[in-house]
Amino acid sequence: MMNALGDPQSLLLLGGSSEIGLATARRMVRSRVRTVHLAGRPSPALDAAAAELRALGAEVAVHHFDAAAPETHETVLGKIFAEGDIDVVLLAFGVLGDQQRDEQEPMAAVSLAQVNYVGAVSSGLVCAQALRRQGHGALVVLSSVAGERARRSNFLYGSTKAGLDAFAQGLGDSLQGSGARVMVVRPGFVRTRMTEGLKEAPLATTADAVAEAIDAGLRRGAETVWVPGALRYVMSGLRHLPRPLFRRLPL
Repeated sequence: MMNALGDPQSLLLLGGSSEIGLATARRMVRSRVRTVHLAGRPSPALDAAAAELRALGAEVAVHHFDAAAPETHETVLGKIFAEGDIDVVLLAFGVLGDQQRDEQEPMAAVSLAQVNYVGAVSSGLVCAQALRRQGHGALVVLSSVAGERARRSNFLYGSTKAGLDAFAQGLGDSLQGSGARVMVVRPGFVRTRMTEGLKEAPLATTADAVAEAIDAGLRRGAETVWVPGALRYVMSGLRHLPRPLFRRLPL
């Protein structure tokens, strides 16, 4: 439940070992959040994340959650919400995939879509329904600028983020007047394990910078957050560039 100043006291992180998710959790625990639910597949990284947040003073519960198994989401997430109100849900799971491989192996592309889009739709709806019943809370969805316009080099990943972004925006509209809300976060290239070894894109950022932007966005009640902010204008230009010209860009 929010404190007297309206600050969140509890966080549910879907994708419990996500670098952006953990950077956000650390930041929120250092300021006001006291209870953290880490939901992810069992792993040493998930255990380490729980230990780190406990060392910062948070009460941490770890839950077995598989984004690729949507048939389990209602049961797993229902049990978490049954333990008490959740003020912020951060949907931070996702995979980048391997574009060259996935183009040649359709089932690999399907697995990518299963996690990034199908799993997000399933878990997002379950959490949104719970937040609506509470009458308060924010669902923060990690989208990507890759979803703004599909690029040849990563159109499979970009298409999943485009679908996720559209879903999250519509979900936010459906929650109007309920007390619950959705905030869509659109980072550019983020320096994490997932992007290690890839050519760095302009305006690259860090997990800590994204976490700072998420925190600031929650405080001001934002619906959309770009990280860094300049990408809002860059992507507006790219989105409206004629297709023949867009195809000639080294993207």
